[in-house]
Amino acid sequence: MTHQTIVVLDFGSQFTQLIARRLRELSIYSEILPFDTPPAEIARRRPVGIILSGGPKSVSEDGAPRCERAVLESGVPVLGICYGMQLMTDLMGGRVEPAPHREFGLATIRIEPGAPLFASVPDELRVWASHGDFVAAVPPGFVVTATSANAPVAAMASPAQRLFALLFHPEVAHTDRGLDILRNFAYDICGCT
Repeated sequence: MTHQTIVVLDFGSQFTQLIARRLRELSIYSEILPFDTPPAEIARRRPVGIILSGGPKSVSEDGAPRCERAVLESGVPVLGICYGMQLMTDLMGGRVEPAPHREFGLATIRIEPGAPLFASVPDELRVWASHGDFVAAVPPGFVVTATSANAPVAAMASPAQRLFALLFHPEVAHTDRGLDILRNFAYDICGCT
């Protein structure tokens, strides 16, 4: 039997296993791989999508975990979550800076109309945030798809490049409609059946 696979690259988040579990709840096969898995090894698995997990580091720290930019240019949809969003920003030419206020806990985001990740969810959501850095400037070709009081870029997307990112954790129970967001990524964006 051939599985439609979503690969989850692990950047050290305490929630990486939970991302895979949520995908399983959606009847999606997933594999967790180390963050530095070579792009050719990821491609060998023929994933329909890739998720970059969160992680405890800052992208500006020496020795912070990184994947190759080729992972983002593989042609399959990629979803960056928290640290994964910051890494995507850094790799694609945007700017990440230390946040004036570290965000940890519940936050309210406001969603821009027409954002594919947020189809069928209300335009305001309570989400679980946990980050010390924020996206100060989105990469070329990206648009802001959600904002919060402490994060001018709570979510961003470049649909043409099939790249999507969230500064919060959709996989945790504290995030309203988080499973719907992951379902939108898996089914609507990646084409899982």
